[in-house]
Amino acid sequence: MNKRLYVDIHVLQNVPPSCVNRDDTGSPKTAIYGGTTRARVSSQAWKRAVRKLFMERMTETEVGIRTKYVYDLLVEEIRLLAPDANAETLAKSALEAAKVSVKAKKDGDPVVTDALFFISPAQLKALAKLAVEGCKDKKAFQTALNDAPALDVALFGRMVASNPELNTDASCQVAHAISTHTVHNEYDYFTAVDDRASEDNAGAAHLDTVEFNSSTLYRYATVCASDLAKMLQSDAAQAVCEFVDAFVSSMPTGKQNTFANRTLPDFVYVTLREDQPVNLVGAFEKPVVAGSEGYMQRSVDALVTYANKVYAAFADAPEAAWVTASTTVAADFAQTLPRRAMLEALAVEVSRRLDDEVM
Repeated sequence: MNKRLYVDIHVLQNVPPSCVNRDDTGSPKTAIYGGTTRARVSSQAWKRAVRKLFMERMTETEVGIRTKYVYDLLVEEIRLLAPDANAETLAKSALEAAKVSVKAKKDGDPVVTDALFFISPAQLKALAKLAVEGCKDKKAFQTALNDAPALDVALFGRMVASNPELNTDASCQVAHAISTHTVHNEYDYFTAVDDRASEDNAGAAHLDTVEFNSSTLYRYATVCASDLAKMLQSDAAQAVCEFVDAFVSSMPTGKQNTFANRTLPDFVYVTLREDQPVNLVGAFEKPVVAGSEGYMQRSVDALVTYANKVYAAFADAPEAAWVTASTTVAADFAQTLPRRAMLEALAVEVSRRLDDEVM
């Protein structure tokens, strides 16, 4: 039997006045859930934040590149391997063989793909090598673009509408974060003074408003560790921990200079499951009401209570679970560990279970 291993990450995080993720009007994104308005941060925004953290923590060879300028990157790789070759012609031929459409809109414009293309440095190098060697096997070029994905490509997947053979299934899913409680957006009216204005000018040189809210967010993501292991050539357990750590500690950068809203979670609950991922957002279908202690402790209590109800009625309890928290959590809910110790325990358990599956 092909066993599955899922790592679920549940995060509760206080975010102060901020505009982390804006809609087309510049307002903080919201959603109706449980009949009330909630603060919302899109999954795309948080995945981008995770990838940016990967870029800071990992080498260039370990992180994928999402760009329309694949042709230019391939030309550079070919020149490194064969400085005297006609890199432009070889690059176009290689991409055509792989069924990746590239063209310039008009003379003088850069040669680009139809849409953003997600590619790993290893895949670029493999394409360049085949091109320089004069390979005529079109299948080999497509194989080069499917093998050796970078961690973020393997996690978040790749869709190529013009050639579905190059699609990469995502091993990770990220939910839109929502507040555990009802929110009401507010407005900050601000002015700016011209430093060179005359002394008799008491007015502002600029004035505007910015919309914001504050919230206690519930964030959720899940990784199919068994799928990730099949795609990566590196240590899959360590890769899972890299993602968990980045997801927990990242923050989208919308209006960050204005609000300095970079916080860390107060509660992180990580589980290993072999049946299916379980999103626990139902804990907040009834919005949490703040008490004298605010929203966080009540949100933690609601999540723990709901999780126990789900485990009793619908799903088995996790195979293993850990909590990292600055709040009060029932001792029998999950093993409580500091962040680094939790990641170490997770790596050991994921590695053991993946090894058991192989055996």
